[in-house]
Amino acid sequence: MKNHEPSFADRLGTAAKAKQAQLKKAKANNPANQPGFAERQAARRAASIAREERLKERKAAKEAEKIRKSEEEAAKKLAKEIALKAEQERLEAEAIKREEAEAAHAAERKAERDRKYAARKARKRK
Repeated sequence: MKNHEPSFADRLGTAAKAKQAQLKKAKANNPANQPGFAERQAARRAASIAREERLKERKAAKEAEKIRKSEEEAAKKLAKEIALKAEQERLEAEAIKREEAEAAHAAERKAERDRKYAARKARKRK
């Protein structure tokens, strides 16, 4: 048996060799060195571009739908306002017509009352 303890320099050398071996092994396992790596990267890039295009299309479709809905709501609101205004005008016309009818009826009642009063006065004079 040896009673040899490695010196500090020996340990540093061994560590450096181990580090170099690890680095060499990592470089050998680099995916860029594997066959078909470039094709896989190109496929990934193409898939990414296609995904971005679909996302843009979805955003454009959502924006178009949002615009369509806002235009539809504006049209509904305008139609509702027009209908409300027409209903209000109809009610005002009815109120005016009713007031005119009441005024005509009041004039008829006054004329009838005046006629009766004149007839009563005429009977008293005789």
